[in-house]
Amino acid sequence: MSETEREYSGRTFSEADINLIISVCRQYKNLSISELASTVCELLEWTTPRGLPKRIPCESFLRILESEGLVTLPASREKGRHRKRHIPVDQVREGPERTGEVRDYQPIRLQLAQSGKDLPLWRAYIEQYHMLGDKLSFGSSLYYFIRSGEEYFGCLQFSASAWALEARDTWLSWSLSDRKARLHLIVNNSRFLIFPWIQIHNLASHVLGQVSRQIQADWLEKYCYAPVLLETFVDLEHFRGTCYKAANWIYLGETQGRGRMDREKAYALSRKAIFMYPLQKDYRACLLGEKPPLQREAWI
Repeated sequence: MSETEREYSGRTFSEADINLIISVCRQYKNLSISELASTVCELLEWTTPRGLPKRIPCESFLRILESEGLVTLPASREKGRHRKRHIPVDQVREGPERTGEVRDYQPIRLQLAQSGKDLPLWRAYIEQYHMLGDKLSFGSSLYYFIRSGEEYFGCLQFSASAWALEARDTWLSWSLSDRKARLHLIVNNSRFLIFPWIQIHNLASHVLGQVSRQIQADWLEKYCYAPVLLETFVDLEHFRGTCYKAANWIYLGETQGRGRMDREKAYALSRKAIFMYPLQKDYRACLLGEKPPLQREAWI
């Protein structure tokens, strides 16, 4: 692949394709991000085997181009403002205390929280009980409830991976072009919450095991490709990452303890432990461009 080509979600974009996308975003400034993505899909014939536009992967690709300064999307015009969302925190209620072993509450299952249905409740739990709260995220994301029967035991979120991470990129032997082309194949576990009243031994590591077996199919269903590697960051001031270690995640070291915009090294942040989890044996070959990732048609 040449320097002017880009690869995302199983598709290679030529320099002409990128220029067309830039032109569409400039010409149709009044369209929503969804309408822009649909237009790009139509012009580039980026469709599913059934002929439907791959709008969601296209939206994610547009966000990446925006982060690199190539396009300006509608959501970026009013900087400093946040979309108003109704988070029904008043609906959140603590449940009965649960203790014991995982086997006492089987089957434990992961339920996807869907937009417009149970996602507002998911956000309410995260806002109420997670130390980082609920923050609006752009790009590809999946949200899960951890459930046993009719009870909620916790929440998980998986979203876009960190743009630049020295320990990870060195571990993968990644070049800048590798990262630009295949960063979407890494997914970040950006939220993991077990509710305070749930004190079930080994539940967290058990859930991580379920995630490793389920997320590829779920991501494939929604975004038409399967990620090959998971990553996460553990705040060492508050946690030790015990559940990730128990679930056989790979420890890569620690972050530098600075924000990505802190060029003067003036604002110290808490250091984070970096963990990775391969979702398939040939993950490294996929991330180096030696093998293609799984696509929906291949999975089926």
